[in-house]
Amino acid sequence: MFVTLLMPLLQRLNTTMAQWHRLFQTACNPYRPELHYMRGPGPKWHAKHQRRTDSGAL
Repeated sequence: MFVTLLMPLLQRLNTTMAQWHRLFQTACNPYRPELHYMRGPGPKWHAKHQRRTDSGAL
């Protein structure tokens, strides 16, 4: 009888703990793709293509 009364409380507690765990996992994830995406052509690309436009052979 006592166990059946506690079952809904334990299920809610389990759900809440799973959500907190997921939140902390997401917050502490070291992989941050926005820090590693390509930001465009670098200085080597600009130097190479600058020479082409200076000589007129685009």
